[in-house]
Amino acid sequence: MTKIILVLLGGAFGTGVRYFLSSFIYSRIREPTFPYANLVINVTGSFLVGVLAELFEARVLISPTARVALLTGVLGGYTTFSSFTFETVTLLRDGEFGLATLNVSSSVILGLAAVWLGMKLAQLL
Repeated sequence: MTKIILVLLGGAFGTGVRYFLSSFIYSRIREPTFPYANLVINVTGSFLVGVLAELFEARVLISPTARVALLTGVLGGYTTFSSFTFETVTLLRDGEFGLATLNVSSSVILGLAAVWLGMKLAQLL
């Protein structure tokens, strides 16, 4: 139960940071023509999950509860893209090139298709 509560709290914190950073970035850009905030958030989240996961695994002793609170909670709330990229790198590191390719291609293609389908469905409502 403690893990769930910490993941929820971490997720709320990560979501708040995401909102603040996105608002800050777009307050500095007059007419954005590219999703700059999402790019910054996704890349920084991916970087942070890579750094923390490696440190937690290789060098820093941290409890499983703290690990899940930070990686799944905070960074999951900050960006789910970081989880996607970490899982893909893990597959590559494990020599699962086919599965990594499948993960990337299906996530992108199905994600785009899901957004398009959701938009079309919403237009019908």
